[in-house]
Amino acid sequence: MPRASTIRDLSLAAEGERKIEWVAQHAHTLNAFARRRLSDGSLSGRRIAIAVHLEAKTAYLASLFREAGAEVVVTGSNPFSTQDDVAAALVARGLTVHAVHAAPPETFDEHLLATLDFAPDLVVDDGAELVTRLHQHRRDLLPGVRGASEETTSGVLRLKAMEKEGVLEIPVIAANDARCKHLFDNRYGTGQSTLTAILSATNLLLAGKTVVVSGYGQVGQGLALYCRGFGARVFVVEVDAVKALEAASNGFEVQTMIEAAPHGDVFLTGTGSIGVLRREHFEVMKDNALLANAGNYAHEIDVGALSRLAAEEREVRRHVTEYVLPNGRRIHLLARGALVNIAASDGHPVEIMDLSFSVQALSVHYLARHARELSPGVHPLPADIDEEIARARLELLGMRLEETTPEQEAYARSWR
Repeated sequence: MPRASTIRDLSLAAEGERKIEWVAQHAHTLNAFARRRLSDGSLSGRRIAIAVHLEAKTAYLASLFREAGAEVVVTGSNPFSTQDDVAAALVARGLTVHAVHAAPPETFDEHLLATLDFAPDLVVDDGAELVTRLHQHRRDLLPGVRGASEETTSGVLRLKAMEKEGVLEIPVIAANDARCKHLFDNRYGTGQSTLTAILSATNLLLAGKTVVVSGYGQVGQGLALYCRGFGARVFVVEVDAVKALEAASNGFEVQTMIEAAPHGDVFLTGTGSIGVLRREHFEVMKDNALLANAGNYAHEIDVGALSRLAAEEREVRRHVTEYVLPNGRRIHLLARGALVNIAASDGHPVEIMDLSFSVQALSVHYLARHARELSPGVHPLPADIDEEIARARLELLGMRLEETTPEQEAYARSWR
């Protein structure tokens, strides 16, 4: 039996339930697959552990798994993104939850391990938080795990590193790499939700400001695109020559961070790496520079170095910490350096997560049916499932695809 739930306050459930019901009204693709695929009995009796940002969209996915007959335990992948009212609503719905907003690191780790103590046979992960701990601290449970599905770029990188070292002992579907996930979630979801979180938290104008975007993968592309749409001047910082050339070809200025640091009004990190913004950058930033992280982990911004550099530190608005440097310049950090769109707001739009969680739902469904056919390692979502999700979404939008003619099909097959 799973441990009893660990949440802040069950009395918060009513507000969390309202949030989940709102998601249910707008998750049209996911609802279609719940009726079409998840209800076929493949998940009946399965034990699913979920570690994803614990807000209403994640809660709705967990609820659909339970309605499909699975036992489900949920935790958060980042303590600052956990919403206590949503956690309470899940417990009120009969699910087990181990998550509290702003839990200290040791408590966050305890919640992840408590989720693994459920002895899941399927895992939905974010940042490989559960899979890495499974291999490090709960190895006795590995034989019972059929497989996992990974939500994020940073998590896939960690898993591929494990695979390269020969230590990954279960099959994992790289849900993040599905076209219906990264092309929409990472680009449009992050682009919109990051800017709406920043603008809501600061009540400032973006038009006319200089924004420095670090990283030009799918996340960085979305950030740069939306910032330009809001009227900002955009600099891009990249370590990859091809991505940097792509940014330049899309009309963005490409500089090193030390070159851009004195000119930026807003700095957005979206690399999945560490130490992207460091002391040498803070030392030359202009007064009132604003820092926000749109990557997965808080260590993209060296918050410790910023704190040590500052002569004074104070909260000036909800989600905004002001660091006053010895020379009087001020640097403002959003959401303590945590993932800003989910730590300072509600994360991606429902319709974006409708696609992403359709990928997760069908990844889990596929693992439930076919995991024994997969070797340990990182695997792509089968292309036909990705295609099915896209077609389902288009159908719900009332849009139809053109069909190739027999002549076109013959032409495509011929080398003559």
